[in-house]
Amino acid sequence: MGTVLARIKLLLVILAALLPAAGCSSLPQAVPAGALPLRTYEDVVKEGMSPMFEVDDSLEGFNRGVYRFNYYFDEFLFRPVVRTYETIMPDYAEERVSSAIDNIGEVGNLANNLLQLKFKAAGITVSRFVINSTVGVAGLWDPAGAWGLRRQPEDFGQTLGRYGVGNGSYLVLPVLGPSNVRDTTGLAVDSAAFTLAGPAAWVDNAAITAAYTGTSAVDRRHRIPFRYRQTGSPFEYELLRMLYTMKREDDVAN
Repeated sequence: MGTVLARIKLLLVILAALLPAAGCSSLPQAVPAGALPLRTYEDVVKEGMSPMFEVDDSLEGFNRGVYRFNYYFDEFLFRPVVRTYETIMPDYAEERVSSAIDNIGEVGNLANNLLQLKFKAAGITVSRFVINSTVGVAGLWDPAGAWGLRRQPEDFGQTLGRYGVGNGSYLVLPVLGPSNVRDTTGLAVDSAAFTLAGPAAWVDNAAITAAYTGTSAVDRRHRIPFRYRQTGSPFEYELLRMLYTMKREDDVAN
């Protein structure tokens, strides 16, 4: 089951490349430590600065409020939990957890590959799941990847995009972060399918499902290097909005 934030790593590579530009003389100085970027996209446009990428953000007021909430939630609750997890767990054990969660997620990847008629990718996904669930001991290891069978991640937001559904307005989801109307719909469908027909339904044990959900959330945040405010840019909100939209368009196209 793909998630919105699980694929943001590529965004960070692009973001790192853009940061020097954010500090040039034509832009305002970086915000002081601890201060949220308050300048809006409209402020930049009014000052005659060319927008880097046009994104429909008709809910910007709401989104910026959620963006601020996410900073405080992440800084004072979520990341302390993740740091505790990283302190307690050896790196090797963290890798095994990540691998097992990825293996469970192959079920969602398979469903969306089939919905998009990507039969070769679906075949690879089935092979990966079988190999990693057996030789890889319930997915704790990834021998399939070592043998050249790479993950074929797909989610229902990509499936909708594949069939021509537009992004809709940009959205910032509580805790989860950047999204849009289409991808939020896709996330809801993926989550419902996982609960009603996926591994969670196969186990049919509330305690195990809750443990998986919590572990998966911590693991996902552990694997995302992004930290709010670390860019030092007053345009962090706009950068994330642009990069998320670019990344998702690339996901759909490929």
